[in-house]
Amino acid sequence: MRKIIGFALFLAVTSIQGQNEKRDVHIAVGGKPALYYLPLTITEQLGYFKDEGLNVRISNFSGGTRSLESVVGGSADVVSGAYEHTINMQSRKIPFQAFVLSGAAPQISIGLAIKYVANYKSPKDLKGLKVGVSAPGSSTNMVINYFVAKGGLKPSDIAIIGIGTGGSTVIAAVDQGRVDVVSQTDPQMTMLEKDGKIKIIAETRTLEGTEKLFGGPMPAASLYAPIEFIRKNPNTVQALTNATVRALIWMQDASPQQILATVPEEYFGGDKAIYLFAYNNVKTAYSKDGLFSDAGAKTTLKALASFNPAIKPAEIKLDETYTNEFVKKALAKYGKKK
Repeated sequence: MRKIIGFALFLAVTSIQGQNEKRDVHIAVGGKPALYYLPLTITEQLGYFKDEGLNVRISNFSGGTRSLESVVGGSADVVSGAYEHTINMQSRKIPFQAFVLSGAAPQISIGLAIKYVANYKSPKDLKGLKVGVSAPGSSTNMVINYFVAKGGLKPSDIAIIGIGTGGSTVIAAVDQGRVDVVSQTDPQMTMLEKDGKIKIIAETRTLEGTEKLFGGPMPAASLYAPIEFIRKNPNTVQALTNATVRALIWMQDASPQQILATVPEEYFGGDKAIYLFAYNNVKTAYSKDGLFSDAGAKTTLKALASFNPAIKPAEIKLDETYTNEFVKKALAKYGKKK
């Protein structure tokens, strides 16, 4: 009898240990309709968060810095955004950690307004131009800063203007001449390109384009949170990771038609064909397994340090900016497809 009671107690404790510490989780994201965040949308739409016992609320902001601010301010729990922010925050002594990678490349392109194309030869020719990014300090801002640095320019040599991520606002900014250059994600960049309004002068839509620009792999979209939140809520973080990895695995075999059937209609901007064309442009940029690489973290640190003097590589502990602990468990549960 004593053995039975002991075993029952063991099962009860094990069950409690496996429960999510937080059932209600608030995720902040900067520009959810963008293809950059497609894995988040897929995870949500297929009900994978719910399957993990989570009630996830997603709030959409104008850019990655805005979503990060909401977590720093305590109004959201987790950010769906660029991995690089964990390095930026560590340099400010605010420890954040990324725990699952959904973007193996940034999917950000730089487009030059057609009227400037004839005189463009290299990044240094962007000096003095107005650049439209999602929000100042966001990943779109980081990419253009790095790009102009390759031409010997400083961030102050260009004028950064936040224009959000919505298709109508981004396109209007170009049409009205409020910006001369755009650093943005798809499908907006594909729309502008197809309409002959811009010429793409650099892209990270593909692994090849990313390698050409950054000289190595560049991790992008991820789920990241304050390290304290991860320590206090390991089961909840595991559940978020499980759901995301499951979505990444589903995406590997999903047809374009299945993608379209899963994405909310309003994300298409009234043109499914253009959305599908844009998806085909970026589909190789999604992570296949959710894992971070040491090489990718090093590339990110090198890129940030190239234009931001506040980032001192010798003082950054890269192994604290990301973890693969949760992804490995998720892969053990759902299986890694080759």
